[in-house]
Amino acid sequence: MECGNQSQLTHFILVGLPFPPELWVPLFLFLLIYLLMLCGNLLILLAVAWEHQLHKPMYWFLCHLSFLDMMVSSVVVPKVVASFLLGGGAISFQGCVAQLFFFHFLGCTECFLYTVMAYDCFLAICKPLQYNVIMNHKVCLCLAVVTWLGGSLHSTIQTALNFQLPYGQGNRVGYIFCDIPAVLKLACGDTVLNELVTFVDIGFLALTCFLLILTSYVYIISVILRIHSAEGRRWAFSTCMAHVAMMVIYYVPGLFIYLRRGSWHPLDGVVVVFYTTLTPLLNPLIYTLRNKEMKDALMRLGGRKLPGP
Repeated sequence: MECGNQSQLTHFILVGLPFPPELWVPLFLFLLIYLLMLCGNLLILLAVAWEHQLHKPMYWFLCHLSFLDMMVSSVVVPKVVASFLLGGGAISFQGCVAQLFFFHFLGCTECFLYTVMAYDCFLAICKPLQYNVIMNHKVCLCLAVVTWLGGSLHSTIQTALNFQLPYGQGNRVGYIFCDIPAVLKLACGDTVLNELVTFVDIGFLALTCFLLILTSYVYIISVILRIHSAEGRRWAFSTCMAHVAMMVIYYVPGLFIYLRRGSWHPLDGVVVVFYTTLTPLLNPLIYTLRNKEMKDALMRLGGRKLPGP
């Protein structure tokens, strides 16, 4: 299909707000949840940094998760709020490229991180005597670096693949941010290969991570069921249930968005809002409410006196 004058395409218009622009209450709640999410995840980062007893692999990975949650949400939410307040929803072509890259970079890194956290939980419960030897500082650092490099590679491929196409079929993106399915609709030429690669790539990564996580928890549950002490079983379940809950609220919206064929629907905007605001907010709540060490650390952090001038 021939494009129009694609050299004139300097910006896109985001038109997929999940609520009508005349309603201020949803915007206020949207912004409030975002600010609460930032505060909750920052508290986790501060607690882990200042409390020596939290200098453990589990909390090291939790810090990465909190940082990723803040960044994923910040890629989308401020632009949505600005579009609502200023009107128009314009985003430059380069800004659209950057938004798509960082959203997939951070989201894919988080997907890998959940897999690493499942492996950490598996070692803590199934191999407690070898845990400190296997999960040492060097291994933790290497696993964290691999997750970030993997997310970067995935996002670089996806971004380069989709923005090497010519664009000229309008500039109105029917979504609340620049994401692959919505942007591809504006591309000229045949996009079947791009859509197939996107579907297979995201599906393969999600399925692989899910199967690895599932395998870890099959072993974990089998070990927990063999624990004779009720207190021991309760501790083991509490150790991994927070991670299971976070996985569910992370994977379900993602699968709905990327592995479901069909055109834009207003419900998609609601799911994206959940994925970019509520999920990052629920993660710190789940970990603080179900983790005694974290709750005690936050209590001590709240009572800590700031150094004087």
